[in-house]
Order: sequence, then structure tokens, then C-alpha cells
Amino acid sequence: MNLQQLEYFLVLAENEHMTKTAQQLNISQPSLSYTIAELEKELGVPLFKKFGRNIRLTKYGHYYYDYAQQAIKLLQQAKEVISDDVHPSTGHIDFGFIYTMGAINAPIITKEFLGIKPQTHFSFKQNNSKNLLQDLRDERLDIAIVSHVEGFEDIAFEPLLEEKMVVTVPKHHPLSQKEVISLEELSHHPLVYYNASSGLRPYLQDVFEALNLPISSKIEVEDDQTVLGFVSNGFGLAIMPEIPSIKAFPVTALKISNHIQPRIIYLATRKNAYHSPLLKEFKQFCLSYFKN
Repeated sequence: MNLQQLEYFLVLAENEHMTKTAQQLNISQPSLSYTIAELEKELGVPLFKKFGRNIRLTKYGHYYYDYAQQAIKLLQQAKEVISDDVHPSTGHIDFGFIYTMGAINAPIITKEFLGIKPQTHFSFKQNNSKNLLQDLRDERLDIAIVSHVEGFEDIAFEPLLEEKMVVTVPKHHPLSQKEVISLEELSHHPLVYYNASSGLRPYLQDVFEALNLPISSKIEVEDDQTVLGFVSNGFGLAIMPEIPSIKAFPVTALKISNHIQPRIIYLATRKNAYHSPLLKEFKQFCLSYFKN
């Protein structure tokens, strides 16, 4: 069965007259009769019976009428929901971002965009890059700010911004009196390191491998706040993004003397997928905002 059959059936059930219904639908009466006959053939029961010059619903027709009405109503509701979701001014955007973006960058660009499109509806999700990208692939997110992760060839990564890296040490650690530290010196100390779920880990591995330095870590965690918690309690030092929440912990942030590759943060969207006009506008806004 198809939507046209449902629509024809409902109009005929309400009119109870073949000729009148055919005229209303602007089709021929044989075409209407054929459509209804095919529907009855598929269902295996008669939906109408003759009643003088008119027709009436059979018992099965009454059953089908109730469900057909509900089906059409639900389909109309679905159409309205989709229409609202992709509306260029009042649509919905599912926006994901990594933990380091939650304090400043994600709130700022959301606020600035709402200044242009105040009726936009946002849903937010914070997670590590790998999980955000999986949500993006599964269409639970429309757009995400992430690290680059291998294995997501169906995702488009566009450079958004660079994060400055620092070394954090406990407040009363001997190194806390320094302002600058080399990664060679850092490698002689135990590290609080990022685990395999973190998008920062591949970047750090590349940094240490480029300098041919070992990594000595006993503590591996996922997010920056936990890294700071373990560092402040003396479990080791950490190389991490320079984020505002560092100031909330009893740690000292040291500059890195080595010239290391910048950590690039990307704006990720699905390749070869439908992007609503509002999503396209938000994506371009994000890229332009950080470029400027």
C-alpha cells in the first residue's frame, strides 16, 4: 500500500460516492475504482459495499478507516516536525564539542550565532572526540568540534582553531618555580596522561615520538578536569591544553620551550549528507568566526 491509496480511501469513505470522490480528487472513476480494488486485494478483505446508488464502509473498512486516519495524521505531524527542524530561522542543531571547548569557545559561538538567529534551537553534547564522531556518523549530532581521529573517512574535518599546550605541575613541586620547561626535562618525570579514548592522545604521541622521547605514565584518564585533579594531588606532571580551568586547581602552568606542532581543533560534519540551510549557515559562521 502507498500514501495515495490511503488518501483516496479516506476521501471515498467520507463521501460514500464514487463519482463525487473521483471529481474531488480530479481523477477518473475507473482510476479510483482500480486504486481501491488494489488496496482491497492487498488487504484480502472488502472495504466497501454497495448501498443503493452510494457505497458504505464494511466492518473491515471501519477498522481500516480508523488506522488510516491515524497514519495520515502521524505522517503530517512528522512532516511538520521535519519542517520545523530544518527551518532557516527556527530550526534545530545538535551540537557536540570536546571538553576543552566547553568553557569558552562553544558558549561564545553559540551566543554570537543566536544574536543573528535568535530562534535557533540548540541541543548540546560534550564528550571525547571518538564518541562525538560516532554520534555524528549515527546522525545523533549535526556538527561537532573535535580532534582529528583516524577511521572516520565519511566525516569532513575542517581546521577551526589551534590550542596552545602547557605543562602543569603541582603547586608545591620543585618545578613550579620555573616559567618554562622543555619536554626533555618533562620526560624524566611520571606523567598524568590521556587514555586511548581521548582525541588528545594521538597528538601527544606524535609530539613525543618526533622528539624521540619516552612517555612514563601510571595514570591515564580521559578529560582535562580529571588530569588536573591527579596532577594537583601529586600523581605526576601533564602536558595539556591551556584552558581556563587550570586556574581553579592548585597547579602551575609552565610554557614549553620546544617548538612543537600546534594542536589543531576541527569542525566536523558528515560528508555527502543533507545539511539544512540553518546548519550550513552555522557551519560557515563557526569557520568565519575563528578565522577572524
